[in-house]
Amino acid sequence: MSQHRPKSDSKRSLDGSSEAHIEDDVPEEEIQMPPNYLMLTILSCFCPAYPINIVAFVFSIMSLNSFNQGDIEGSKRLGRNAKWVAIASIIIGLLIIAISCVVHFTMERS
Repeated sequence: MSQHRPKSDSKRSLDGSSEAHIEDDVPEEEIQMPPNYLMLTILSCFCPAYPINIVAFVFSIMSLNSFNQGDIEGSKRLGRNAKWVAIASIIIGLLIIAISCVVHFTMERS
């Protein structure tokens, strides 16, 4: 048989009444989800830089999946990548729109 004496707080009552335990009073530390910039990447999908904004969207989804699997550092890294690629996509898209407007409105019509 076992030679150690069971701790008094490990015993439970037989009538099923709930007893407060020290472990139950301490809430588990919740890990806050790092930003994955999903809304920014969805917004960048409306810019005409399609290969780049799709990559940003994929990084954002990978960041969310990485957090769900418990990889916090990987989720932060992928979230930062998603943010910078989405910003680059928006800037490139705005440049494409500006250049196409300049070309369209400066052409002479015959």
